[in-house]
Amino acid sequence: MMHWVYLAMAIVCEVVGTSALKYSDSFSKLMPSALCVVSFIAALYFMSFALKTIPVGIVYAIWSGAGIVLISIIGYLVFKQSLDTPALVGIALIIAGVVVINTLSKSVAH
Repeated sequence: MMHWVYLAMAIVCEVVGTSALKYSDSFSKLMPSALCVVSFIAALYFMSFALKTIPVGIVYAIWSGAGIVLISIIGYLVFKQSLDTPALVGIALIIAGVVVINTLSKSVAH
């Protein structure tokens, strides 16, 4: 069960790091830049624990898929970035793929 907690922590850290990257202004602002670097290091650290139990392809699919969905929501809510219909359809397909992996794949450690 802890492998899912580690994966969730990795996803949250990655989303925080990506959000901080937007605020860093190409690493010209110290605090957002530092938060970005620390968050990405933490994301990889926590992902390494998830990889002890869950196959790398599954971890990466869930990590990247959830990260895309969450950062798209943050982009819309925080950065006022719009998403067109193809983007929303693509995000829905990513969510569907993560659900399929988690519910049907025998590769996932439950």
